[in-house]
Amino acid sequence: MNSLRVCNVIRSSLSKSDILVRGFATSNVVNENHKCKVLVVGGGAGGCSVAAKLSNKLGEGKVIILEPADKHYYQPMFTLIGGGIKTLNDSYRPMAKVLPALAKWLKDSAVKFEPENNAVYTANGDKIEYDFLLVAVGLQLNYDKIPGLVEALSIPKGKVCSNYSPKYVDRTFEALKAFKSGNAIFTYPNSPVKCPGAPQKILYIAEHYLRNSKKRQNANVTYNSSLPVIFGVKHYADQLWKIVEKRNINVNLRTNLIEVLPEKNQAVFQNLDKPEEKFTTDYEFLHVTPPMSAPDALSACKDLVTDTGFVNVNKDTLQHLNYSNVFAIGDCSASPNSKTAASVAAQSKVVYKNMIAVMNGVRPGQVFDGYASCPLVTGYNTCILAEFDYSLTPLETFPIDQSKERISMFYMKKDIMPPLYWHMLLNGLWNGPGFARKLMHFKL
Repeated sequence: MNSLRVCNVIRSSLSKSDILVRGFATSNVVNENHKCKVLVVGGGAGGCSVAAKLSNKLGEGKVIILEPADKHYYQPMFTLIGGGIKTLNDSYRPMAKVLPALAKWLKDSAVKFEPENNAVYTANGDKIEYDFLLVAVGLQLNYDKIPGLVEALSIPKGKVCSNYSPKYVDRTFEALKAFKSGNAIFTYPNSPVKCPGAPQKILYIAEHYLRNSKKRQNANVTYNSSLPVIFGVKHYADQLWKIVEKRNINVNLRTNLIEVLPEKNQAVFQNLDKPEEKFTTDYEFLHVTPPMSAPDALSACKDLVTDTGFVNVNKDTLQHLNYSNVFAIGDCSASPNSKTAASVAAQSKVVYKNMIAVMNGVRPGQVFDGYASCPLVTGYNTCILAEFDYSLTPLETFPIDQSKERISMFYMKKDIMPPLYWHMLLNGLWNGPGFARKLMHFKL
């Protein structure tokens, strides 16, 4: 723990010139070969957290992080940006400042995985050979899979928006402010989704905004979800049904957006239980959660992934079922947990300890229980803190009923979780609230 703090101090003390040097050190040379003890593909929450732990343990230069982006976004904040509570500038840091200083950053992306040869090839033509691989590439946003959606999102000051991309998130609050009357529609796609509660969070925030701005009486608010339930955990779903009924929000389950007609301000939906049934509806505001998938480069490697394109890991150890030197963390993993940042925090300790065990010739013994957390923001000052495990059984940290809307949980989401993410999780110092849960429930 002390060594991790030292690493954090070293990194935070980097001068501007140090950061520039690191920037120039990133690989832009075609057909360059690299070798490393551990290759981490992806510099998001999971990749950054485990890379920090590993580089501290293994020493400088032993870990390579393959990541193409210049900016690291705290994506859970996008919901608040869409509601006008935070700004896009609040949500990111330069990638050079968040990646661990002891690791080597290659500013490039993976285009081909060869696990049989312990190698990954990059877009620039480089080859990276590794002893151990951590896949942390997250999810791919497939806006183009819905005809007309990309066009609709390109219309300046348009009525179609989406919180899921930094490219589009600012459109949401602008569209809310411009809304006067008519249908306000929110969607959930027929695919895996990062933070499955987020499509509802913006629904509740927007409905609250419409009430505050005296527009609610002229708004028909609808949530069209491809899922068969409003939320996967009944303990929280029961409360959410009460909220939508109280606020007069229409909920249509098993209803999937399949096309946007921006020239007509219309959206086409399909009944997933009766695919031949489709209907078209007008909109004055349309928030779209795009279909998502594992990145194409990953899903193309059939030896690494399941039929759905996600890394084929043991759900308990997060070790690959066929390649013992390969692990996965976060949204790209086939582990059947809800895809949230909180899951990444809990997985990071499991992945780190199991990778070190395998390096030492020991069978991995750390077990991930499927922990996930979803702070279901229900307005501008309330939140339901959902926490649960693989079995969808509540796994609550606080000794209170967390299915209730609470002001305290809202401010924890808004003001406490962001610094916890930046200063603790990304530095490898936060492994989720497991210890706090035991303490609060007197299980130590």
